[in-house]
Amino acid sequence: MTRFQDIIQRLLEGSAPSPRESSLLETARGDDFYQLLATANRIREEHFGNRVRLCSIVNAKSGRCPENCAFCAQSVHHDTDAPVYPLLDPEEIAANALKAGKAGSSCFGIVTSGSSINKGPELERICAALRTIRSCSSLSPSCSLGNIELEAAVRLKEAGAVTYHHNLETSRSFFPSICTTHDYDEDVATIRNAKQAGLDVCCGGIFGLGESMAQRIELALTLRDLDVDSVPVNFLNPIPGTRLGDADYLTPMTCLAIIAVFRLVLPGKKITVCGGRERNLRDLQSWIFHAGANGMMVGNYLTTTGRDEARDMQMLRDLGMIIETCAC
Repeated sequence: MTRFQDIIQRLLEGSAPSPRESSLLETARGDDFYQLLATANRIREEHFGNRVRLCSIVNAKSGRCPENCAFCAQSVHHDTDAPVYPLLDPEEIAANALKAGKAGSSCFGIVTSGSSINKGPELERICAALRTIRSCSSLSPSCSLGNIELEAAVRLKEAGAVTYHHNLETSRSFFPSICTTHDYDEDVATIRNAKQAGLDVCCGGIFGLGESMAQRIELALTLRDLDVDSVPVNFLNPIPGTRLGDADYLTPMTCLAIIAVFRLVLPGKKITVCGGRERNLRDLQSWIFHAGANGMMVGNYLTTTGRDEARDMQMLRDLGMIIETCAC
C-alpha cells in the first residue's frame, strides 16, 4: 500500500491523517488525485447510485446581521451592497417554493439573516409559510433561521418543516478566525435542538476561508460525531467589502479534493454542493459527482446569482443523473 492509499484508508476508517498527510490531499495530482476521486465516486454509487437531489433557497430576510462572520455580505460589520429587507410575507415565500419545485428541486430552504428569529411574529409567519408549502406541494421544506431553542424547533416541525439547516461554517479550531460574536458551542446546541425536535439536520460549511485541509477534516469528523443527515459544501465567493473580499485560496482541484474527503469521512450522508461552485469549479462543475457529491443547489443564492438552471439540467442529463423527487 502506498502512502497515499494509507491516507485514504485512514479517512475511510474515520480517523484523521497527520497535518502533513492532510496537506497531501489538497495538493494531490496525477494518479493520487484520481485514486481519491475514484474511491469517493465508488462510495457515492454504492449509497446513492446515479440519483441526484436538487435544492433551492429563498433569502426570506436579508441584511443587518449582527454577527461578524468574515465572509458574509449581510453582516452589519461589512460595507457591501447586499439587499436589506424584512421577513417576506408567507405567500411570497410559498410562491418561491412552488417555483423551485417546478424547476426540479425536491428541497426548499427558507433562509433568514441574523443570529436568530424572534419567537413571536417572525416565527408565526414562517410557520404559516411552511403550512402553505406542505398543503400545496410535495416539496420537503427546510428552515435556516440561525440559532434556535428546542421550543422553536418543535414549532417548526409541527408546522411542516422536514429539515433544519445550520452550518458550523468551519472547524472549531479555525472558527475564532472567522467569527467572534458567538461561540461555536451555540451552533452545536442548535443542531442538537433540531435533532431533539425530530427534524433532519443539514449542516456543513464554507471552504476557502484560509483554513487548512486538516481543519476541513476536523469539521468532517465533527459532523460525523453529530450524526447530521446532510452536508452542504460551499466554496467562498469573495464579496467586496467583507474581510475576505480579496481571498483567493481555492482551485478547482482543491474543491474536488474537499468533496472527496467529505465523502470518505461521511460515506452514507447526503453531500450537496452549494454556493460558490460556479466561481471556484468553473469548467469542472460536472466533476462534483465523480468526487462524491449526490446533490446540488440550483437557482440563486442568498446575495449572489447562480448558474442558469437550463445549463444545470443539461449537465445532469449529459451525466445520466436521475433527479430525485420528494419522498416526504
